[in-house]
Amino acid sequence: MGVSVLFGGHDFIPMADAALFWPARGALLVADLHFEKASWFASFGQLLPPYDSVDTLARLDALVAATGARELWCLGDSFHDGRGVERMPARARAVLDRLTATLDWTWVVGNHDPHLDDSIGGRVIDAIEVEGVLLRHEAQPGETRPEISGHFHPKLRITVRGRRIARRCFIHSDRKIILPAFGALTGGLDAADPAIGRAVGRPAQALVPTPERLLRFPLAA
Repeated sequence: MGVSVLFGGHDFIPMADAALFWPARGALLVADLHFEKASWFASFGQLLPPYDSVDTLARLDALVAATGARELWCLGDSFHDGRGVERMPARARAVLDRLTATLDWTWVVGNHDPHLDDSIGGRVIDAIEVEGVLLRHEAQPGETRPEISGHFHPKLRITVRGRRIARRCFIHSDRKIILPAFGALTGGLDAADPAIGRAVGRPAQALVPTPERLLRFPLAA
C-alpha cells in the first residue's frame, strides 16, 4: 500500500493519489476536494469540462475500496463555494450519498466552505483532536500539538536532466503534515514557498509517494 511515516505516535501512509491513510483507524484523510469548481467558473463565463466532481469522487471511491477504509476525513475546502452542494450533478451526488451513508464521514470546514452543513451526510466540524492529532483545514504556526491539515495545495517543483517536473506532495515536519489537494481541478503552491515554511516551521521535507517507495526532499530554511 505504501511506506508509512511515524507522526504523533501513529503510523500514517502517504498515498500516491494525494490521500493519507491511517491504518490503525482504517481512516482516509483528504483535503481540498473543491467539488463543483468547474461549474463555479462556468457561472462567470469560463467554461471547463463539468466533470471534476464526478472524477474526484470516482478516485475517492476507488481508494476506499482499495484500502478498506471505514472512516473518511475531508480537511476543508471540500466544495469550491457555498452553492457548490446545490450545483452537484445527480451522478456525483449519488456516489457521495452512498459514501457518506456507508463510512464514518467527517467534513472539516475550510475557507471556501465555512458554512457547510450536514444535510449532505456525515458530520460537519471546525477542527478536532483525534488520538492526540489535530485535524483542521489550515495549519496554525503556533500550534505545538501534532497537526494534519490541507489548504496550501503543495507541489514539489524540481528540474531533472533539464526537464521541469511538478508533483503533488505532502509537507512533513516534526509537528505538521500538510496534505496535497485531492480535487481534480486544483492547482498548487510550490513546496518551498515561504507561506508553507511559516506554517510548518523548519526543518521540513516534501514527501512524494510512488508505488514502490516514498521520496523525501528536504526543504531549505
